Amino acid sequence: MFLIGFPLLIVPFAIYNIVAFLMPGLNWTDPLTRVHMTSGVDWVMALGDMLIALAIFLLFLEMLKATRIGVRTIIDHSLSLVLFLAMGVEFLLVRQAATSTFFLLLVASFVDVIGGFAVTLRSAQRDLNVEGIERISS
Repeated sequence: MFLIGFPLLIVPFAIYNIVAFLMPGLNWTDPLTRVHMTSGVDWVMALGDMLIALAIFLLFLEMLKATRIGVRTIIDHSLSLVLFLAMGVEFLLVRQAATSTFFLLLVASFVDVIGGFAVTLRSAQRDLNVEGIERISS
C-alpha cells in the first residue's frame, strides 16, 4: 500500500489552506447545507464541520496504519510530527489559521502523532514478547 509513508491528515490541512488563502471572505461557520431531521429541526452543516469530519475519518485510517511495523511506519510518524509542527507554527503565526476549525485540525494532528507512536510502540512490544516466548519454548 503506497499511502503507508504518507500522513493522511495533510489532506484536510491542504484543503483548509487552499480555501483560507484563495477565498479570504469565507467564514468556516457559515451554513453550507441543511438536512431536515425527523425530529422537526434542521441540522445545519458548515464547511468547517465537514472538514473536521473528514479529518476524524482520516485519523482513524492513520491509527490503522500505525499498527504496522517497519521503516515506512517510522517515516510516516516522522512526517506526521513535521506536519503537526508546521500546523502549530501556522496556527500561532498566520491570521487565516486562527480559527476553531484549524485548532481542531491541529488537535487531530496531535492525536495522530501521540497515538501513532503509542500504538506502534505497543505493537512492537507485543511482537517482541511473542517472538521471545516462542524462542524460549522451542
